[in-house]
Amino acid sequence: MYTGKVLKDTSKYSGRVRPWREKKLDNLTYAQYLEVLQFKKANRVRDCGDVLQFSVNEDGMKLYQTWFCHSRLCPLCSWRRSLKNSYELQQILDVAHSKYPNAIYLFLTLTEENSELGELKLNLKNMNSSVRRLMQYKKVAKNMIGYVRSSEITVNRKNYTFHQHMHLLLLMKTSYFNSSDYLTKNDWVKMWRRARKLDYDPVVDIRKIRTKSKHGQSALVDSAKEVAKYQVKNSDYITTDEKSDLIVLNELEKGLQGSRQLSFGGVLKDIRHNLLLDKNEDDLINVGSSDDSAGIVKKVMYKWNSSVSDYVSWE
Repeated sequence: MYTGKVLKDTSKYSGRVRPWREKKLDNLTYAQYLEVLQFKKANRVRDCGDVLQFSVNEDGMKLYQTWFCHSRLCPLCSWRRSLKNSYELQQILDVAHSKYPNAIYLFLTLTEENSELGELKLNLKNMNSSVRRLMQYKKVAKNMIGYVRSSEITVNRKNYTFHQHMHLLLLMKTSYFNSSDYLTKNDWVKMWRRARKLDYDPVVDIRKIRTKSKHGQSALVDSAKEVAKYQVKNSDYITTDEKSDLIVLNELEKGLQGSRQLSFGGVLKDIRHNLLLDKNEDDLINVGSSDDSAGIVKKVMYKWNSSVSDYVSWE
């Protein structure tokens, strides 16, 4: 029975209201675009997150059951995936830090020239292969304990080019800065140029991450969020300019097909496997601590109501 109560799902940790309504509205726009572009998954995407069931306890609400479409660029799914990736990566880094308390963390960003329309898929594929090649170079491998790599794409609408780049969180041996094997920024530029087989010097950024900031909070948390964030921001393909959005989305859909946002290597890959995180990749319901399910008092259901453009409660 429709009760008319509008969904307000507040995080008990941050106090922020979770953006279910905003993400669903963007999801519907995304589905509409897919239909125009004649992607067969349009109807499946439109049904994503239509009905949300929450468990309620003394700490508040937690998503208990729904159906997600799992489309890479679905605003609902990409939001949940970002939360999941961030939480799981922090788990992995916590274990790594306990096992290697004196290890050094580096944040590496690798770039190349923008892709034109029709080039993104191949360039992403070759870029991923080049990253694996870079990680195998002797100068890198001999000091590296593990890494996690993510891909990110930003869009230039003036000329419809796509800036694909990679973020890597590197776990290095304690002796890295004290040895003759220390790699300067220029060394990284040369190695990335070689690995990517470029005829120009690419832009590379490399910096050390403090395990603790001046305020006491681990800077690794910020780095984990940077690596785990959206592969492409919704605002890059959902704007008020539908004609331009369709051009951008068509390229992104084709370019990202079959690609992986995150990949792991070395001990970080082993830790992820030991935590059984690779067995739950498609789970977008449990994106945080599983302890929240204890002491369920009741379950509540909210359905998307197109007449009010919001989730409303049903009993």
